[in-house]
Amino acid sequence: MERSVSVVLLVVGAALFFYGLQAADSMSSALSELFSGAPSNKAIWLTVVGAIVAGLGLTGLLRGRSSV
Repeated sequence: MERSVSVVLLVVGAALFFYGLQAADSMSSALSELFSGAPSNKAIWLTVVGAIVAGLGLTGLLRGRSSV
């Protein structure tokens, strides 16, 4: 994976992850948590997908560094 693609994945993943954390603190997520015991689906998906994408970007950066 090219270094620039890895950097973009890392930045986008981090942004999604932190946006998901913010969504988990929102009023709609608090209401969802009140009735179902879990945060909203949007908050969960944003956090999970953000972590996966950031992990892919970090893996690409670390692999690129070791092969040079």
